[in-house]
Amino acid sequence: MGSILEPLYWVVSGVMVFIHRLVSPIFGETSGVTWTLSIVALVILIRILLIPLFVKQIKSQRALTALSPEMKKIQQKYKDDRQKQSEELMKLYKEHKTNPLASCFPILAQAPIFFALFTVLNGLQGVTPKARGALTPELAAQAAQAEFFGARISQTFLGSTDLTVKLVTVALIILMSATTFTTQRQLMVKGMPKLDTSNNMMLQQQKVLLYLFPIIFAVTGVNFPVGVLIYWSTTNFWTWGQQYYVIKRNPAPGSPAWEELQRKKAAKNPEPEGNGPVALEEPEKPKGQRPQPKKKKKRNK
Repeated sequence: MGSILEPLYWVVSGVMVFIHRLVSPIFGETSGVTWTLSIVALVILIRILLIPLFVKQIKSQRALTALSPEMKKIQQKYKDDRQKQSEELMKLYKEHKTNPLASCFPILAQAPIFFALFTVLNGLQGVTPKARGALTPELAAQAAQAEFFGARISQTFLGSTDLTVKLVTVALIILMSATTFTTQRQLMVKGMPKLDTSNNMMLQQQKVLLYLFPIIFAVTGVNFPVGVLIYWSTTNFWTWGQQYYVIKRNPAPGSPAWEELQRKKAAKNPEPEGNGPVALEEPEKPKGQRPQPKKKKKRNK
């Protein structure tokens, strides 16, 4: 595993060292701010590189929404034959060039970076910090001493008896789990079209993601170094902001955000009145004249 991730150790540590050199004249070489900014910059760089995957994720989700009626028909038709149902659904996805797992692509793409950062920061623990990738022994020693609100960025909840470390890690674990939950809920409440909840595979998948990922992060977070918790909380904030922008500016048709955008557009550009039948106006009566009584016709005797 180490040899497979070795190039990523260099990428992760290389970005951190580069940012460290840029900001260390301002905050100091061993400052926690310096190394925290290095981790945040790593997140920003990775998320910029992952924008194409994010776009693909959005397109796939919208394609699945459009296919929802067809998916439901297949599920009802082959409800007693799960294998045939799966085959027909896969055929439908292939025909329309979409993937139901596309919503997981950004997370899966970040997983190797996540493990590489975990290994680099985890190696800083102990009496002799382990230099890995672009981290020289001197830089590794500096990073090992860097603190975030009094907790070293290399320390974990389970690996330390320091109360400050435990409080900081618990706060970051809560923040990481909460931002994961709110980001997924934002997508479900605002960004997804109103779908039939009965036997809807896409909606069920989103509900699983809504509750599963926060629980996974909450349970496994006690093993993560403070720096990794900073990394994942930062990437959650980025995801939330990026998703908020897309939902607000380019919402999926039929979603609550789309309906809200249509109402705002209608309020800004109201339709001109008078589209109904036009009533004919009566001609004006000449002013200053009294109406003349009609003369009765004489009957011939």
